[in-house]
Amino acid sequence: MKKKDIKILLVDDEPDILEIVGYNLTSEGYQVFTAKNGVEGVAMAKKKQPHLIILDVMMPEMDGIEACETIRSTAGLENSIITFLTARGEDYSQVAGFDAGADDYITKPIRPKVLVSKVKALLRRLKEDNAQQEDIVQVGNIVINREEYKIVNDGVEIVLPRKEFELLSLLTSKPSKVFKREVILDRVWGNEVVVGGRTIDVHIRKLREKIGEEHFKTVKGVGYKFVL
Repeated sequence: MKKKDIKILLVDDEPDILEIVGYNLTSEGYQVFTAKNGVEGVAMAKKKQPHLIILDVMMPEMDGIEACETIRSTAGLENSIITFLTARGEDYSQVAGFDAGADDYITKPIRPKVLVSKVKALLRRLKEDNAQQEDIVQVGNIVINREEYKIVNDGVEIVLPRKEFELLSLLTSKPSKVFKREVILDRVWGNEVVVGGRTIDVHIRKLREKIGEEHFKTVKGVGYKFVL
């Protein structure tokens, strides 16, 4: 996919952020759309169907967490990559973001070169998704449709946020194999993307709630594995 075909939505209530970030991303050749609050951001996301959405956390009318949850539950936007802009470094805001379905976060103050590099790393996942060879695989009673990002467990369709889907897809690619934490971070989030230490734990917890506690085993000090 060429840069000119990639659509990025930037949602922030600070005009300076919209101008500076928007300018830098437009200069890279991307299509950039902006919104100044969560309500406008959700409406714009539905209209433009962006590949990447950059959401501020603290916004009027609808904050970034609520906007992310709404976007993730909207048909056609399940596969959009979502990253938060946040001035808060506390773990709870990051975990809340991942629980809402975000893929990553970027901490303010924003350095344009770092932002562009981060965006490029996030967008590489679009290429990785297109490189998947087997679109539909079955592991036990679970059917994974990588092309449509759908999960069917015992005949029941389950909608998973992007990172939960990719984590499940990785673990089920080799049942009973222990995937080290660093391997999971590299394969699911990318080795150029820095995420909090609790990120994997949060996503595993959500998968246990949706797929079944018995399928995900923790190997203390090493990582996780999927068991039938």
